[in-house]
Amino acid sequence: MKFADKTVLVTGAGSGIGRAVALGFARQGATVVVAARTRDPLEETVRQIESAGGRATATTVDVTDSASVAALVGEIVERYGRLDIAINNAGVFTMGSVTDLPESEWTRVLEINATGVFLAMKHQVAAMRTAGKGVIVNVSSNLGAHMHVPGLSAYAASKAAVTALSRTAALEHIGEGIRINVVSPGPHDTEMSMRPGETEAERETRMKEQVPIGRVGSLDEITGTVLWLASDDAGFAVGNDLVVDGGTSL
Repeated sequence: MKFADKTVLVTGAGSGIGRAVALGFARQGATVVVAARTRDPLEETVRQIESAGGRATATTVDVTDSASVAALVGEIVERYGRLDIAINNAGVFTMGSVTDLPESEWTRVLEINATGVFLAMKHQVAAMRTAGKGVIVNVSSNLGAHMHVPGLSAYAASKAAVTALSRTAALEHIGEGIRINVVSPGPHDTEMSMRPGETEAERETRMKEQVPIGRVGSLDEITGTVLWLASDDAGFAVGNDLVVDGGTSL
């Protein structure tokens, strides 16, 4: 129970990697606050955690709105006394070349994926300073700082920004006892790895050709990576961007 007595915030926890990570922390004893824009998926995450004997609460948040993020962090500190660990996973995916992508879509993706992480860290670090310690893991992507694919310009730019922002923030705050790292997943067993209309069998065939390891990553695999970065076992890891993509970006 590595995270017993820890309070953990996971954003984007209504599905996919965020939900899996929240469940992983709960299984190891943490009290988990799950947050996203829409409540119903969060309630399902809480239900799954509680059914497995864990502890969780759901709170809606708009990561692009500073007041909303501040209220979320303030609520956690007021209820639990402190925020020990934050996993900033909220994000959106989009497709479109530089010439084809609407300007409004560029703004939306950058606001959620990059500004959302900036605002999250801004308020999380402020809360963690009071305790003199804390851990933040930001979820980026192998698309961006590590790999480039035509038609994914906005998404790649936003995720590259997450990496650069996180590594700089790691240097700014490690002296205060706040440890910041990044995990950059490749294709995992989520809806985001599926093409429109594609079956799981078709995805499996495609991944054998596109991913050196020959498959998508499991949610347990990415969860284990995030939990390691957040644990005391990774206490000397600062400002890393850990790529977990089956060799795709090599």
